[in-house]
Formats: sequence, C-alpha cells, structure tokens
Amino acid sequence: MSEPKTKLDGATIAEEDDGIRLDRWFKRHRPGTPHALLARWARSGQLTLDGKKADVSDRIETGQKLVMPTPPVEAEARPARKGRPLTDADIELATGMVIHRDASAIVLNKLPGLATQGGTKTEQHVDGLLDALKFDAPVRPKLVHRLDKDTSGALLVARTPRAAAYFAKSFSNRSARKTYWAIIVGVPDIAQGEIDLPLAKQPGSGGEKMHVHDSGLASKTRYRVIERAGNSAAWVELQPLTGRTHQLRVHMAAIGHPIVGDGKYGGKGAFLTGSISRKMHLHSRRLRIDHPDGGAIDISAEVPEHFAASLDALGFDLLLGEVGIDDIVKGPPSKAAEKAAAKAHSKQIRKARRGERRGRTSTSKPTDHVGKPKPKPKAKTGKPAGRKPAAKKPSPRPARPR
Repeated sequence: MSEPKTKLDGATIAEEDDGIRLDRWFKRHRPGTPHALLARWARSGQLTLDGKKADVSDRIETGQKLVMPTPPVEAEARPARKGRPLTDADIELATGMVIHRDASAIVLNKLPGLATQGGTKTEQHVDGLLDALKFDAPVRPKLVHRLDKDTSGALLVARTPRAAAYFAKSFSNRSARKTYWAIIVGVPDIAQGEIDLPLAKQPGSGGEKMHVHDSGLASKTRYRVIERAGNSAAWVELQPLTGRTHQLRVHMAAIGHPIVGDGKYGGKGAFLTGSISRKMHLHSRRLRIDHPDGGAIDISAEVPEHFAASLDALGFDLLLGEVGIDDIVKGPPSKAAEKAAAKAHSKQIRKARRGERRGRTSTSKPTDHVGKPKPKPKAKTGKPAGRKPAAKKPSPRPARPR
C-alpha cells in the first residue's frame, strides 16, 4: 500500500518580508510550525523557493514563490504585541526624538535615562514607543542596535524588514561607524590612540557587568582627546571598533579615566565636584551607515542638556569637536573643519606657552613646536665666548733655610 501523498502549500513573499530569513517568515505567517519540523523539510528538499531547494537560513525576496508541506497545525494570526496603550505624552516623546526619517530608516536622538528595550521594572522604553513611529509604513519599525539606558544620542530604527536585515548586516560586519562623545575624569597621557583589551562577563554579576580578562572577547576602541580642563577632566571622542557590552565604559575605566557619571565602572571617582551633573556623560554623537536604497545616512545628534551644561562649565569649545577622529575628506576640507583645526592648533600653542616669561630680549624667539621648551640663555661671564680662561701658574715656593 503506497504512502499518502504529502499535501503542498504555497505562498508568495510579500514586500514587507523582503530580506528576512525563511525561518523568520514561518514565525510570522505559520506560527504553529515547529522549528525541528521546518529543518526536516529543508533537509529533505520539501521547502523550495522559485523551484530551488531552500534552507531555513536563506534570505527571501519579494515575489519569490515558496512551496512547503501543509503545516500540521493551522496557521494562526500573528499574536498582537502585548503592551500598554500609548498615551498622547508617549507619542509626543517618541516623535520628538526623531532627527531623521526616510522610507527605510528613522534615526532617534535617544534621551538619557530611557531604556532601549524593556526589562525588569522597566515600563517605558524605546521599543515600547515604536508603534508611535509607524507613520505611513505598513509594518511596525524595528530596532537594529541599542544604547545603554543612561547613554544618549543617535539610535537607528528600521522601517521595513528588508532594511532591518540590511542594517543588521552592516553592524555585524563593522561597516557602520559610530562615534561617541564623553567627558572623562583626568587626562590620558597620550592624546590619541587605541585601547585593545579583551572583555568578558564579570562572574557574580549575572551578566550585567563586564571586566577586562585575558579569556574575554577581543575588544578595541579608538579615542582622541578633543580638549582638556587642566588635569581634572577631558572631553574625548570615542569610536568602538568592536561591539561588546559596555565596551567604552569598561575601556575608559580600565585605563584610569572613567566616564563622568559612570559609578558602575568608575566608583566614587567617576564624579566631579561643583556644578557638574552626576548623570552619565556618554553620548552617541554621530552615526554613519550605508543605506539599503543607495547612498548613506550620516547624522549627528545634539548633546542633552546636562552634557551641554558640563561642556560649558568646564570651558570646552564646541567648535573643536567638529574635526572627527577619522574624517578623511575627499577633496578640500570644509570651512568648518579648517576653522576648527586652526583653532585647536592655536589653542595648543597657547597652552604650551603658558608660564613663559612675558618679557623677551631682542634675540629671543617664540617656540617653533608645540610643547618644545624655549632654550635657556647662557650665563654672561664678561669674557669672549669660545676661549677658556688661562690656567694660573703655581707660585714659587720660598727657599728653605739651610
């Protein structure tokens, strides 16, 4: 007796599912299909896309014809996302953070203190506000990366599944560039460099805290001192070359210069006295990432109020932050960048000359290099230079009496 023939089902990939994985499509549209069964169909060739054998990890495209066995459980409608209904204040908060919007992406300037995703005792977060950012799109926007709760600044949200897959790939292969501003305690001895310290989860912290450990994952951060406030604090630009949890915070604390306000990694030493806020001074200043529709997104986010107030209180000049850590401009640099670079150079020269005597002789010259001390003038002896004084002849001894 022959086995009953497997009944086949089919579907056409819609535009809203363009770019997602095939197993993700089943979670959305056939939620009753166990993953183990889906994997077995793929191994046996019963899953096909446009007539070709498909794998569960394949990325699907709009218009493709998907053929599969009929699922054993009737496909149910995708469950509605649970969460409290959004208030007018929630909608105003979400839309007020938008600093860029196009057909595929939204960039937010996330507020400090607002979590990116929900967790224990966290009721308000960016993910819970995304329904307010649908605008005219048919699907709910999706987060593609995250920022710590107390870190402010540029946060990217994808408006389509295709864009989400594209952006996720950019972050995973490190083609996206994120630049942060921070105010740190003290001043690094080297003005610009790279921190290369492996990071691992700290035992006993439940995975909530990281530390430097030889068995950890490779972690690299580039930094540049933009300006210093004496020896007490510095304004720095940071660029993570890897994407580890709390990477920037752990790296700066590890070299002895914790981020101001980061008591978790800097302890009591992470706070400055006076009018400087005790909030975290870490801000995602700039995001540069290729766009799925061509071109690129290059957006800068303004610093929050407490950060701006601290910059002002410490006497830092915002113009000096215009010269980026790796701004390699093709062709002539912008006037703003030229002006900022010239101002920064002049400021360094002024600082290097602090303490020099105001009165200079007619033969004295200013220093030619920043930080190079002015040579001390030779002491005047009243004798022509270049000649050694003549040695004194020993006086004759008196003759002994005989």
